[in-house]
This record gives sequence, C-alpha cells and structure tokens, in this order.
Amino acid sequence: MRDADDAGTEVPAAASDAAAGPGGAGEGGPVLPAGFFAELPDRVRRTLLAAAVERRFAAGETLFRAGAPAQTMYVVLDGRVRVLRAGGGRPHVLHEEGPGGTLGEVPLLEGLPAAASGAGAGEAAASERAPRGGYPATAVAAEPTRCLALTRDVVRGLVQREPDVALALLARLAARVRHLVERLDERAAHGTRARLAALVLARHRTTGARSFTLGGSQQEVAEELGTVRELVVRGLRALREAGAIRAAGGGRYVVLDEALLRRLAE
Repeated sequence: MRDADDAGTEVPAAASDAAAGPGGAGEGGPVLPAGFFAELPDRVRRTLLAAAVERRFAAGETLFRAGAPAQTMYVVLDGRVRVLRAGGGRPHVLHEEGPGGTLGEVPLLEGLPAAASGAGAGEAAASERAPRGGYPATAVAAEPTRCLALTRDVVRGLVQREPDVALALLARLAARVRHLVERLDERAAHGTRARLAALVLARHRTTGARSFTLGGSQQEVAEELGTVRELVVRGLRALREAGAIRAAGGGRYVVLDEALLRRLAE
C-alpha cells in the first residue's frame, strides 16, 4: 500500500482522456461513466466537470487514510478502489467502487469541521477511531485508477444549489448502507469456508469464463471476507479436495461441481 502526497497525479478534468461508458459531459469533455452520473442532467454534469480535477492513481496507491481531514470527494472514472477499515489487528474491506462509484462523500456531508488525527498516531488506531469530520476508512487503488476529485466547498455548494446532486448522493448512501447491512448479515450467518465458496461461485458466474481468478490476491480475498490469508489458503484447498473446484494455474480456478459449490455456500 503506497501513500500519495496530495492524492495521486493531477491533471485538469477538462483535458482528461475519454472514459468508456454512458453519460456524456458535453462537447470536448470526457464521457462519464454511469453510477453517480446516471440521474444527473447534462447541465449538472457540465458544472461538475468544470469544478473537478482528474487524479490518477497507481495500483496500491492510497487515495486517503482513515482519520485524515476530509477535504475531497472522488468519483471513479475507471479502475477499482477498495475501501478498508482496520479492526481486530487486520484490515476489512467495507466496499469496492468501480466506474461511477463515489468515495469520501460521507464526511463531506457530515457538516462538521475536519479534525486532524493526533501526531504520530498509528494507522490502525486512526482506522478504528476516525475523528468526526475525517475520512472513516482508508481507500486504496486496487488497479490503475482515474478519478474526478471535487473539493468540500464544491460538493456542498452543488448540494445546496442542485437538488439532483443531493438526490444522487442520497441514493448512493442508501445503497451503501444496504450493502453494509447485507455484509453484516452474511458474516453473522456464514463461516469463512461458506463465504469463500460464495465468492468463488460469484466470480464463476460473473466472468462467464471456464477459468477465472478470484479478482485479487489471496490477501485481498481475505480482507474481502473479513479473515486472514491462511484461512483462505485452507479454504481453497478444502474446496479442491471436496471436488468443487480445481486450480488451473496462474491464480485461476475452474468450477467442477457448481451444485456442490452452491451447497457449500449456503
């Protein structure tokens, strides 16, 4: 995980390359992905783009850390960002955002002044007790990623002037709360092997390919499942020994018995 001073490489948003997806931002500007932009009128999209700066992040680069003063909201143009929070001595993935996803909007809308974390405080402590008004979690680029960056003042001004922006942010927040509740229910009801089986099954169905990866390293899968890498290794071995999957090399897997995998995921 690499830190980025002032969050990534910065270029003017109006000069950015086109990003694949629907939702044009106006002549001469990039094509914006769906998601946050889907319900915004063209006029609002143009206003947003004019106020934004594009920032580019390498894989493993940190957009922001838990506890840092929240000054910027990010909208993902392309790539993938994982949002993590420390707990029990290891990081847990809260959610991932791809094109059209938003990051950092919660503290910007909290209406409280940003509070800097204490000098010399460790990341784990900051993650577990992020100050009010600061980022509640840490965001890390899982792959090369481009984002639009909007400052606190710009976001709050748009919310006050443009009801469509406020409604779009409320829809994002509502969906995120639902997602977090579902994750809590899943972790309470299922053990590590069942959650791993469900993840493998989801990757098999999502990719539509005979062989597929788990979407990240074993460490990233452990963080996604709220466990440790050793248990992921054991779980994959158990799934292979049960005849549900086989390793295809290069971190890829093939499902041998989808019905068995479904039963193991229940």
